[in-house]
Amino acid sequence: MPANVTSFTPEPFARALRELEAMPWRSGLTTQEIGSPQRIAPHAVAISAELESGEDSLATGRLILLHDPAGNTAWDGTFRVVSYVRAEVDLDMVTDPLLPEVAWSWLTDTLATHDCSAAELAGTVTASYSKGFGEMTDADRADVEVRCSWTPTLDEAHPLTPHLAAWQDLMGLVAGQPQLPPGMATLPTGRGV
Repeated sequence: MPANVTSFTPEPFARALRELEAMPWRSGLTTQEIGSPQRIAPHAVAISAELESGEDSLATGRLILLHDPAGNTAWDGTFRVVSYVRAEVDLDMVTDPLLPEVAWSWLTDTLATHDCSAAELAGTVTASYSKGFGEMTDADRADVEVRCSWTPTLDEAHPLTPHLAAWQDLMGLVAGQPQLPPGMATLPTGRGV
């Protein structure tokens, strides 16, 4: 799945690509490589992901890993993770003024839970609601979207895998489907799940 590794690929980025390819994604989460930005960093890989339950799509996301061996002063490092996660939520949840802070804490908590070394954390949380009219009266929809980026420490002692695990956990939390310990199940949410 990851971008082609050539003799010109720096070993730290090649190692990250191998870790991305070997990532054991949670059940229901499918990923695929997509085009990555070419002008932001000399080396980049991007994936899209969809978290599903049966035939229902619960969340979508993208993750981009950027690498500049010379470093980037804006990142304060040589790597940068850029992420986007979006999921439909209950209509009354989107009006809760605490939703942005809670959604941001999902990100920071998952990074902490997986012991990720993440600096220069930045991002936005958007809660949106759309109301249908006329022939679309049944089209009411509420979404939460978390866009974020951080500078990971990636080397032989600090792999990419914990950052990937944190990101997949963020997708589950945004979708209302947190990763549970083996043998545990979620209660129905009323969203057709």
